[in-house]
Amino acid sequence: MPANNAPVTLRDYRELARKLVDPSVWDFWEGGAGEESTIAANTEAFDRLRLNPSVLRGVHRPETTVKILGETWDAPVAIAPLALQTMAHPLGEVATVRGTAAAARVPVIVSMMAGRTVEDVAAEADVPLWLQVYCLRDRELTRHVVERAERAGFGALVLTVDAPHLGRRLRDERNGFRVPASVFPANLYAADLGRDGFTSPAGHAGAEFDPGLDWSVVAWMRSVSRLPILLKGILTAADAERAIEAGADGIVVSNHGGRQLDGVPAGVEVLPEITAAVAGRVPVLLDGGVRRGRDVLAALALGADAVLLGRPVLHGLAVAQEEGVARVLTILLEELRDAMTLTGTGTVAGAGPELVRPGAARPSPEPSPSETPALSGTTAVTEVAALPGTAPLPGTVPVGSGLRRADLHPSVSDPVMDTMNFLNEVTSRYPEAISFAPGRPYAGFFETEQIFSQIRAYLDHLAAQGATPEQVRDAVFQYGPSAGRIREIIARSLRVDEGIDVPPESIVVTVGCQEAMFLALRALISGPDDVLIVSSPCYVGITGAALLLDVELTAVEEREDGLSCADLEAAVLAERARGRRPRAVYVVPDHSNPSGTTMPLAARHELIDLAARHDLLILEDSPYRLVSPGARVPALKALDRGRRVVHLGSYSKSVFPGARVGFAVADQEVVDSGGRTVLLADELAKIKSMVTVNTSPLSQAAVAGALLAADGRVSELNRGTAEYYGDAMRHTLACLERRFAGVPGVRWNSPTGGFFLALHVPFRADNAALARSAQDFGVIWTPMSYFYPQGGGEHTIRLSTSYLTHEEIEEGVARLAEFIAAERHADERR
Repeated sequence: MPANNAPVTLRDYRELARKLVDPSVWDFWEGGAGEESTIAANTEAFDRLRLNPSVLRGVHRPETTVKILGETWDAPVAIAPLALQTMAHPLGEVATVRGTAAAARVPVIVSMMAGRTVEDVAAEADVPLWLQVYCLRDRELTRHVVERAERAGFGALVLTVDAPHLGRRLRDERNGFRVPASVFPANLYAADLGRDGFTSPAGHAGAEFDPGLDWSVVAWMRSVSRLPILLKGILTAADAERAIEAGADGIVVSNHGGRQLDGVPAGVEVLPEITAAVAGRVPVLLDGGVRRGRDVLAALALGADAVLLGRPVLHGLAVAQEEGVARVLTILLEELRDAMTLTGTGTVAGAGPELVRPGAARPSPEPSPSETPALSGTTAVTEVAALPGTAPLPGTVPVGSGLRRADLHPSVSDPVMDTMNFLNEVTSRYPEAISFAPGRPYAGFFETEQIFSQIRAYLDHLAAQGATPEQVRDAVFQYGPSAGRIREIIARSLRVDEGIDVPPESIVVTVGCQEAMFLALRALISGPDDVLIVSSPCYVGITGAALLLDVELTAVEEREDGLSCADLEAAVLAERARGRRPRAVYVVPDHSNPSGTTMPLAARHELIDLAARHDLLILEDSPYRLVSPGARVPALKALDRGRRVVHLGSYSKSVFPGARVGFAVADQEVVDSGGRTVLLADELAKIKSMVTVNTSPLSQAAVAGALLAADGRVSELNRGTAEYYGDAMRHTLACLERRFAGVPGVRWNSPTGGFFLALHVPFRADNAALARSAQDFGVIWTPMSYFYPQGGGEHTIRLSTSYLTHEEIEEGVARLAEFIAAERHADERR
């Protein structure tokens, strides 16, 4: 303990609490099952892990925020469910949520056995609340508590699955432990019954817990609540798979704090195999043994999305009520940030398996007399270092085993990477549903034979330009230059159709626009302090590219009319104040995906001026310009006089998606160390030569033929297509007006083109709501929260209008209206 007696570690708070708490209550808190080898292993397993620092990474202000189940947390930490906190202080759970809110916006999981009611806790909470649930023999009582919590605003349920009864806790047996008369589970009983009918936790559990629970309990929980459900008590990869198959929205790896079955592994020991099995499909949280910030970082490196903090919260509560809870959490988060800085870990997602290695077991400090194990002559801390024939240490891969997700790049575990897979899964599962999800062109405009005529037109063009038969053959059979074969044709099309006048050598032909994004980010973002700014919501393709390249993102939330340059400038200045360099801003200025907004001409000029003033580049991505009806606002690149805009283009919407042909216009000058000047396009082509080598010459030929046939005017080629899409958008807006005019909480924007619009609804539009919509009402849409890289959009859905007929739109909106009405009524009942 420091000389001034001010606690500076979680262990300090533990020592202070032990002196203040009745010994039998202390044993109830600190004790475990049996000989307490598992409770000791929970902390000892973390002691064995070593962190591998990476130096000169420039991480002086690590970013600790995470997004879990659609909610952004200040840090990857939640408060574990702790029963009967009123034994520590009469305010109990109320003080805990107050103290948590004073330190950080992270969830508090309130035990079903809390000493304060869910209503009392919710009234004081400025943080997300989840409810831990034991499924009792009395299902109606269980349902009643869950419904009360949902009405009070709780955001998720954590079903404990490892407690058919309470484990044998020898300290409590020896002490004859009884809960103090003033303490009882307030959510289950009234005060008078609670005092008289609840004295022995083990006896109560034996009488009330349902020992016959099986996997069907998840479906039952789903039938009584619309909240996400996490299963707490998973210790094997097989059970993790079963949990997901049963419909769990998340998993908590936990051995119940060592209080159920002695001799099971520590949670962190089995974490890698469980995260590998889950493979990013649902969040994985780790419970047990976290006592330091570096423990949090190690758990993240082994694949956890977040950790739960348990006993130290009780220690803080006992020492200084809500201030103690706040200080305990603050210490942990300060230690986490310190560990991230010193290991060169800039973000939570950057904590990968290379960050940890196993080390030799370290003896724990000598326990005090009141902390000795329950059975004399036994050892609470057991040697669990890897020996021949024993299980591998966390972070290691057994010889002959498959790859673990935790050993792969962190980006593959990010929920953004599963966005499209999830939508495809929902669509395939409900083939009869009407889908407003796919942002793809209407198939009725494509004819198979047109591919052959387009390729022939290009080959004839080459021959007319004087190419020999051998050169014509090579143009479709050989690789060709990385920068592309059809740059002259694209440059002419941009000039006549868009007023973008650039030399052909400033163009790189790419595999769709996605590769153009990837090349631009790889070239422009040179170090950990370089930042890409995006509007929020934004297209998930740029978010995914940034994740793959470890590019730091800063999101600027759009206003109702789109991106504000004032907000953008404030973000630029804020990043510079943090010591980071805003390098580029990514925008979709025309009929954007996902919101459908279009940037006015004045705002475009303002954005270009801002880019010049702050030495930024603008990544302009506008795939919907040439398939939208009416007059077009000039492209940013057409207004660019200072070479501030890198124009990212695609022919997926305007010619056909299967060609996978895009391009980047990068006419910025790059000066090398010898003073030689080249174009940025040349640098992008270098990178491309090591990625895809070149874009398919056959695809280039098909696109070039289409451009030649239209004399470069893609807008003319798509005149009928644009009218079709415009008509579909207008019809959708008319249907929305008929169905939702005057409906409280429902509103939408009115794009003038493109494929997408945003519909705001008065309930949480998450994956669970989408599944109900598809299954019960036969209509599919996209949660807008997918498109908010730093959180948001939970009450908005994206509708795509491009792929549907008028009849499908009318029926789809009708089904959507039924779904929204049902959700609104369900919310009112809650």
